Amino acid sequence: MSSNNPFAPPGAVVADVSQGASGYQPVRFWSPNGRIGRLRYLAYTMGLTILTALLGGVLGFIAGLSGSGATGGSLAGAVAGLFGLVASVVLLIQRSHDMDLSGWTCLLALIPIVGLYWLFKGGTPGPNRFGAPPPPNTLFIKIVGLFFPLIFVVGIVTAIALPAYQSYTMRAKAMHAP
Repeated sequence: MSSNNPFAPPGAVVADVSQGASGYQPVRFWSPNGRIGRLRYLAYTMGLTILTALLGGVLGFIAGLSGSGATGGSLAGAVAGLFGLVASVVLLIQRSHDMDLSGWTCLLALIPIVGLYWLFKGGTPGPNRFGAPPPPNTLFIKIVGLFFPLIFVVGIVTAIALPAYQSYTMRAKAMHAP
């Protein structure tokens, strides 16, 4: 009898899934392959938002200088938005891979509350079917990643406090008016 089982699943060594010497998978920016942790996802999303806004501003400025008017500005905004959308989807696919989910599950993030799942669910410890774990976060990644929730909280407080302050100043002016 042969020791090979004809019904066993095939076993192949895949080069980009192997852990290598460090035990961590390198970070890939423009590839949907690989994994990315929660904090790195937040940091990259924050950086991507800033980069997309800068790109849109520069392209809009160039369109304004060229005299193309609103059409050129709209086209510049569309180019910057497309850049941001593609990069966001790649990051979300990598984040799904970290949780040992298929990249197609990132379509569920379009559902408003369900999208928070990618922020709160931790990745699988150790290697999974999408490769070795992502590298540890650097201090820069930790700082930038924690700016995202900070900006969110500051935005909510501002949205509540600013109208209340405006109402207060209007009432104060009305009381002291002759």
